[in-house]
Amino acid sequence: MTNTITIAYGDGIGPEIMDSTLKILQESKADLNFNTIEVGKKIYEKGFNSGLTPSAWEDLSITKILLKAPITTPQGGGYKSLNVTLRKKLGLFANVRPVNSMHPFVKTNFPKLDVVVIRENEEDLYAGIEHRQTQQTYQCLKLITQKGCEKIIRYAFEYAVANNRKKVSCFSKDNIMKLTDGLFHKIFNEIAKEYPQIQTDHYIIDIACARIATKPEIFDVIVTLNLYGDIISDIIAEISGSVGLAGSANIGNDYAMFEAIHGSAPDIADKNIANPTGLIQASIMMLNHLKQNRHAELIHNALYATIEQGIHTADIFNENISKKLVGTSEFTQALIGNFGNMPKTLKSANFINGEEITKTNNNTQESSKIIINSSLNKNEIKSLIGFDLFIDWQEDFANLISKIKTLESEKLEIKMISSMGLLLYPLMDQHMMPNYNRGLTILRFIGKGITGKNSHDIINFDLKISKQDIIEMLNLLNKNDFDFVKYEGLYLFDNLPAFSSGQGE
Repeated sequence: MTNTITIAYGDGIGPEIMDSTLKILQESKADLNFNTIEVGKKIYEKGFNSGLTPSAWEDLSITKILLKAPITTPQGGGYKSLNVTLRKKLGLFANVRPVNSMHPFVKTNFPKLDVVVIRENEEDLYAGIEHRQTQQTYQCLKLITQKGCEKIIRYAFEYAVANNRKKVSCFSKDNIMKLTDGLFHKIFNEIAKEYPQIQTDHYIIDIACARIATKPEIFDVIVTLNLYGDIISDIIAEISGSVGLAGSANIGNDYAMFEAIHGSAPDIADKNIANPTGLIQASIMMLNHLKQNRHAELIHNALYATIEQGIHTADIFNENISKKLVGTSEFTQALIGNFGNMPKTLKSANFINGEEITKTNNNTQESSKIIINSSLNKNEIKSLIGFDLFIDWQEDFANLISKIKTLESEKLEIKMISSMGLLLYPLMDQHMMPNYNRGLTILRFIGKGITGKNSHDIINFDLKISKQDIIEMLNLLNKNDFDFVKYEGLYLFDNLPAFSSGQGE
């Protein structure tokens, strides 16, 4: 079956490595037709802030497959990352980045490295929701959903099963971000029970990075959140020998995008020195996704045979290892000349038997869709008990306390005041009063009659709070000239607090 795919040449070295990749695909006799769209810097400069024209979106809606070279996003001017936009609009929830060592033909300190990073692709800080709230304070929202966590974690386990992987490791920072990263870790533990044949472990992200830097061979499949995955996948690719060697797949239920993990490298553009391997690796993943496994095998084995022969571009050339320094076009011709040859030391491909596929469950279109387990997303009773009000306070802290005490409300009372998460009021020890930095300050109001040891330890919930009560309190604060910049409701879910306590509370 012939597949029509959309291709985008990108910016910087993009056109060179795309020409290389397309030539290899054509010479392999892959059953592909190509539909070209323009993306990136030139499109941004034409006034399309997403980096893509409406007609390009229409083309993608037909082919549903995109092979994309790196692009350049102009600095400033409100331009949005095209990669983030594509992942969100096309529902590409899973970013799959396999990385393996090519020792001894590419210099690395980790000859046994063979890791797949599976990164959540739509949520987290990459939602790109930011605000400036005061003269000194800027905010970026970290958004995590139960559904998003389950989709990526279940995909990671399905990938491990389909690709004969033995272990899935979860990376998070739930010792600090107990609700968001805590949710990710909790759902990981629940889903892991469904895959008893797969080993599991969990690492806090900082020690995980330390382990990656010293012994990455202990990892097999890693599943993690968006920002962490972006960082660690580049680190793993670089310590394997070069970030230019790795490709990635962005997988959704209906669309897929394939790309090298590196950037557009404009400093070496048009010099015929770029390494096309990353995009070639991405095209191999694309062929497997399209079930053109024989063509994927042919290209993989030729690529690895070429690297074994010491035919290397400048980024991986080493005079003690390499045999010949070549440019982009020479490397491409050498690879094509190795069609039919097998690597002798590096691992050859056996994609027809299901290795290194991007879909799950035997690589069928229908089973590639991740089914959400409704038992992990139960409906809990949601109860409003108060609100946090973010204010811009530029006076002394003592003046804030005095002003707060003049406020009267039948339903709500001030329970806590904090700044940057640190408790300011009430203070257990006045001598420990921190230096108050004027600016963003959080007032926590809790319903009267809702009691507890502190604002987070709710032990009695006798009084119902309504949104109207909050509106009335906001009107009172407004009349008293409080400069509020943000409001967050405080809720219980099944009588458990769904908000963080203050540090020191």
